[in-house]
Amino acid sequence: MATVEERAEPGRKKVSEEVLRDFFREMLLIRRFEEKVEERFRAGELPGFLHVAIGQEAVATGVCSALALEDVFASTHRAHGHSIAKGTPAKKIMAELYGKTEGCSGGYGGSMHLYDLSVGNLGANAVVAGGLPGIVGAALAFQMRGEKRVAVAFFGDGATNTGTFHESLNLAQLWRVPAIFVLENNGWAESTPAVQQLPLPVDQMGKRAAAFGMKLIEADGQDVEAVYLAALAAREHALAGKGPVLLHLRTFRLTGHFVGDPQVYRDRDELKQERETKDPLRLLGARLDLSDGDFASVDADVTAEVEAAVEFAKAGTDPKPEDALKYVYA
Repeated sequence: MATVEERAEPGRKKVSEEVLRDFFREMLLIRRFEEKVEERFRAGELPGFLHVAIGQEAVATGVCSALALEDVFASTHRAHGHSIAKGTPAKKIMAELYGKTEGCSGGYGGSMHLYDLSVGNLGANAVVAGGLPGIVGAALAFQMRGEKRVAVAFFGDGATNTGTFHESLNLAQLWRVPAIFVLENNGWAESTPAVQQLPLPVDQMGKRAAAFGMKLIEADGQDVEAVYLAALAAREHALAGKGPVLLHLRTFRLTGHFVGDPQVYRDRDELKQERETKDPLRLLGARLDLSDGDFASVDADVTAEVEAAVEFAKAGTDPKPEDALKYVYA
């Protein structure tokens, strides 16, 4: 059973410079947000655990920009970028990280459980591949209701080794539901490199789709335009009733698995080279030929938004102790 394979071509200008500049601002906002929360986490202000996605901003921005407001998604433990890109205000996410009731999850979720139904965020999930079954269910509901909506699941390369991944893709293809499975392939399953945990070479993970006869679309995950165009094509395919899509995006995590990760498993010189050559912000900035003044202006704008988010969060409302079990059902 052959799988149709498509590759978005980086460098082919199909998106206007104005849109690309909007993408740059959003990617920089995500970067500055995550840098700030890492700083505040190290300062002891944020409870819980923290994972950032520095280096993967083009995936979040490109995919979510291709979605409609009514489309839904499920994220991973690395969810800040997806949430911002889909439309949740930075201040609501920051308040959630501070455990305030003004947070997008009411202060109950924290970094790994961001939720905002108003923009279609069905929830981040600390369980590897935990969001995939729910996305299949949401897509099935859209199909049964005749609604022109898609459901999107974000997950990493390590998640493709779980039974949940295979069961979800199998059912999705069997039922031909309007789902998009976004494989954020950064080559690391926490601290385990691809060569030790994947049955295929890291750049050939798209072949997973062939096992299900599923449509495959691939793109360079560091090129936001390529990601955006690939996501548009995936959404069009799903909405046309042709079944789900595996959207394979090769990306690079330019930081540790979690804040505080010593990364002893990683070659320092290789990481340094990746930061210099694979950073999606550097790549897009060079393509747009941004002047120092242009960059400084955008940077000041997004930095002010992030600082305002911190002040909003710090001034937020602490949850009441008597509400601790309010949403516990079992």
